[in-house]
Amino acid sequence: MSEANENKETKEAKWYVVHTYSGYENKVKANIEKMIENRKLHDQILEVSVPMQEVIEVKNGVKKRVQKKMFPGYVLLHMVMNDDVWYVVRNTRGVTGFVGPDSKQPVPLSDEEMRIMGIKKDDIVVDFEVGDTVMVVNGVWENTTGVIKSINPHKQIVTINVDLFGRETPVEISFSDVRLQK
Repeated sequence: MSEANENKETKEAKWYVVHTYSGYENKVKANIEKMIENRKLHDQILEVSVPMQEVIEVKNGVKKRVQKKMFPGYVLLHMVMNDDVWYVVRNTRGVTGFVGPDSKQPVPLSDEEMRIMGIKKDDIVVDFEVGDTVMVVNGVWENTTGVIKSINPHKQIVTINVDLFGRETPVEISFSDVRLQK
């Protein structure tokens, strides 16, 4: 796909909301991501999100930080709407329909609605590119170095190869968790 064509599709991509059976949000997310892989829809469905927020729960006098779904029963999709994508998403196991006055013509969320919900991510400008060696500074892979194999600006992740049990294994890491190795 040409860069101009990719930019055109990225500009056409909007955020849509699908309603799911209660408690099936993560399963629906996984099912849609599997469909993206199987049907090669990476350029049409850019991101599948179950927005989470960190809350503090107190149980038996003990404070504990836990992740809770911001919108139980809903999954957000950043995608280019067309008949094929609508059909794939609408017929995904666990999806009850698109949110909007008419499920045949879903209404995308506006940028303002995304900002109000705190979900719209700012674009991150990175100082690394494919082939660069980076150091992981947070998470399970902290202090691991790897070579960048791909960069996904939509999900804001890099895929690096790390040595795992003597084999090179691809791992996805957030932009904010890697630093350019000097």
